[in-house]
Amino acid sequence: MKPPSFVYHAPATVAEAVEALAAAGADGKVLAGGQSLIPLMNMRLAAPGQLVDINHVAGLGEITAEAGGVRVGALARHAEVEASETAFAAQPLVRRALRLVAHPAVRNRGTTVGSIVHADPAAEMPAVLALLGGSVRARGPEGERDIPAAEFFTGPMESSLRTGELAVSAFFPSTAGGTAIVEVARRHGDYAMAGVAALVGPDHARVACLSVGAVPVVVDVTEAQGDWARAARLVQERIEPEADIHATADYRRHLTGVLAERALKEAADA
Repeated sequence: MKPPSFVYHAPATVAEAVEALAAAGADGKVLAGGQSLIPLMNMRLAAPGQLVDINHVAGLGEITAEAGGVRVGALARHAEVEASETAFAAQPLVRRALRLVAHPAVRNRGTTVGSIVHADPAAEMPAVLALLGGSVRARGPEGERDIPAAEFFTGPMESSLRTGELAVSAFFPSTAGGTAIVEVARRHGDYAMAGVAALVGPDHARVACLSVGAVPVVVDVTEAQGDWARAARLVQERIEPEADIHATADYRRHLTGVLAERALKEAADA
């Protein structure tokens, strides 16, 4: 399978990338790792007329500690972030989640920020960013802005990035308390049929759910702190799973409850 024809841009700076994206408008797409975009193009499920390859832009692959967390650049590969002691020290959940992303070959090329921007509600990294209350930094024709995760994901594979904007980094906050992430997939490396990331602290508890909504579903279960079975029921009441060829909606709801209880217990123990 081959993609439709497109105009290829290879900017050397962020400014050039933004200029190319702004000129392309809705017809432009960013190429970073390409682990989601290229298969979609090859299957003719996506047909951007212009492709802006940011792999030649210097300075976008950095992983840096900042006050209150870690910032991951747009070209930092999953494998690099997974191995980063800087990222792990700031937020251990990032490493735990990345170990569930696809396979090593995909993680060696795919980018963490690219996965977030792709905004697949079945993917791990959007859920992690949403759970932690992180943000995406975007650069566009009108300047730079930080978009909170709660505002970034707007629908399945849709985000609040504006036309001409480039996501240059994502920020994962450090958190007080323990974290965990668990999921169930039909085969190792597949997208999860359901998954739950959890954060439990002395006076707070919340989860983010995968594959059970149009965006990552974050549920605050602090009112049920310590009673994780009750917390799991609260999660089941908040989600709106859909049926597909892999699982019924009822099965996904049940499975999410089981995983929520398990993740919360693991996070509390941590």
